Amino acid sequence: MDYARELNEEQKAVVFASDGPTLVVAGAGSGKTRTLVYRVSRLIEDGADPASLLLLTFTNRAAREMKRRVEALIGADLNRATAGTFHSVASRLLRPHADLLGYKANFTILDSEDTKDLLESATSDIGVPVTEQRFPKGDLLRAIVSLCVNTGRPLDDVITAEHPHFLAQLDAIRTVVHRYLERKVAANGMDYDDLLLNWKRLMLERTEIRRSFGARFRHVLVDEYQDVNRLQADLVDLVVKDVGTPNVMVVGDDAQSIYSFRGADFEALLGFPGRHPGTRVFSLETNYRSTPEILGLADASIARNTRRFEKSLRATRPSGVPVVVVGTADVSQQAEFVAQRVLELRDEGIPLSEIAVLYRAHHQALELQIELTRRGIPYEIRSGMRFFEQQHVKDVLAYLRLLVNPREETAFKRILKLLPKVGERTAATLWAAVGGNPDPVGSFLRLDMRKAPAGAQGPLKKLAATLESLRRPSLQAAPAEAIRFVVDEGGYADVAKSKFANHRARLDDLEALAQFALPYDGVESFLEEITLFGEPSGETVIAAEKDDERLVLSSIHQAKGLEWRAVFVIGLVEDRFPNVRAAKTAEGLEEERRLFYVAATRAKDELVLVHPLAVFDRYGIVVVTESSRFLRELPENLFERWVLEAGPPLPAVARANAPRLGDADDPTVEADEDEPVN
Repeated sequence: MDYARELNEEQKAVVFASDGPTLVVAGAGSGKTRTLVYRVSRLIEDGADPASLLLLTFTNRAAREMKRRVEALIGADLNRATAGTFHSVASRLLRPHADLLGYKANFTILDSEDTKDLLESATSDIGVPVTEQRFPKGDLLRAIVSLCVNTGRPLDDVITAEHPHFLAQLDAIRTVVHRYLERKVAANGMDYDDLLLNWKRLMLERTEIRRSFGARFRHVLVDEYQDVNRLQADLVDLVVKDVGTPNVMVVGDDAQSIYSFRGADFEALLGFPGRHPGTRVFSLETNYRSTPEILGLADASIARNTRRFEKSLRATRPSGVPVVVVGTADVSQQAEFVAQRVLELRDEGIPLSEIAVLYRAHHQALELQIELTRRGIPYEIRSGMRFFEQQHVKDVLAYLRLLVNPREETAFKRILKLLPKVGERTAATLWAAVGGNPDPVGSFLRLDMRKAPAGAQGPLKKLAATLESLRRPSLQAAPAEAIRFVVDEGGYADVAKSKFANHRARLDDLEALAQFALPYDGVESFLEEITLFGEPSGETVIAAEKDDERLVLSSIHQAKGLEWRAVFVIGLVEDRFPNVRAAKTAEGLEEERRLFYVAATRAKDELVLVHPLAVFDRYGIVVVTESSRFLRELPENLFERWVLEAGPPLPAVARANAPRLGDADDPTVEADEDEPVN
């Protein structure tokens, strides 16, 4: 194999690194996967038995792809290598030793739905009075337990820090979790986290087995090491613990460590050399993806972080167009600008599928989704469902739909089933009692709730009070306030807190929905707009070169590892990006800056950074925003400023030396109060 022709000098240094602990800091677009593939190929060419390889990745697809590429290079079968995700490898290694941990070899792996059901059964087992106070739902309990396992944090600490509204029920939560653990063992089942935890237990409690793993796996390689959590880092360390010279190579980019909310431990990568004396650190700094302009801006931004490995990306591509910073009057103009510029890029020969719009939070794309639909521009969401299809949004809108049409059975039952102790059967019984009347909601308000199941009586009375209040003319004329009433007074905030692990983000979405509803003068007109926007009848969808050609909308977290020719990053406003809660600590702020770095380095040819200069607050008052510090801290010579001319026709781009972004006397700050803004 001609390594000199296939690899650059940095990559060759990694491929031919001698035995011993090795950390490879691989910059964005630097050919990390290619380097790993050639490293494995070189080891086998030099005589390493494929069975001695342990290759840990974050998706089974990545492991299969790596094996396929190695086999194509060397023409040898790599099936005897142990390769896959931490969880799949753990399952394979645990089965021969399951009896040592109290399990049988045919133990069942419980998926997320199984885990949720078992936790809810455990809650029922111990008779938690869920009707007196909201208790965490099964999905949320699963997320809490998982965070404890993967970070090593005690349950008390996780509840205190992440879910303080459940502190009064901490003893009950402990009891439920303990019962859940008992049920799993009795059922001979392990959930995903048990696979890792029990692999660690096995190595800690059985020294001879740990040593056998060390003797078997002479070469350990870990991809995407910046994303490992504390438990995964411990597993890698334990596998090589008893080896004289551990041949462990971990590959990752500290500048792309952005998943702390999932339990990823930034310190695992930074602290690797300290845990493995003699570690050699290699850097891959040659970037094959982006233009020098994009890399210069990304490097200047991440250099502000103090806790990092020093590196500077070098572009192999020639100079391109400047990075652009665009200040728009408000989020409506932001949406109009992005949609217009996307069409221009497509006219210039860039397919829609090669263009992405990235954002910090899903709700920041609300206005853009509507604008794209109005213009007939096809798009796909990579950050989850479309905004109005999300469960929490549909929950709250069900109240408004019932307000407009009291005969809507679907909305009525959806709301009922949000209540404790109310399932499909009770909801159907209640609808049968009122559905035949001209005003089912009015009939519901007059029902004798004492005939309902005992545990549901209190919640049903509160729901009746909420629906009665929603009927006030003042709320029917103000959809924004109706939404906030449902969330704050109607108790949906408590539903979200008990139901969703990311309840803060969900409540942020609902506040964004309320702000979007501000310009509408009635609930009915608001619902009609958002219901019909997804069916742009009469509009012509632009002709795509391929049937599946669609603009990509994605959260930055979902975009990691991907690339596009042109990238827009929207919503670059202080307290939104960086997120106000995350930026309260130095560690959180540095992760937010890494998130900005990831967004910037997704772009190959063009990068456009957009921030609205004004927003509505919750009272409908126009508030001048401050652009994100990630923009303000950049040297002026690294980008161009574009200022948009306000007013019809659609904004034209004017290149100029704009005033400081966010200044109160900036003439572009005047927002059109007739347009919905976020």
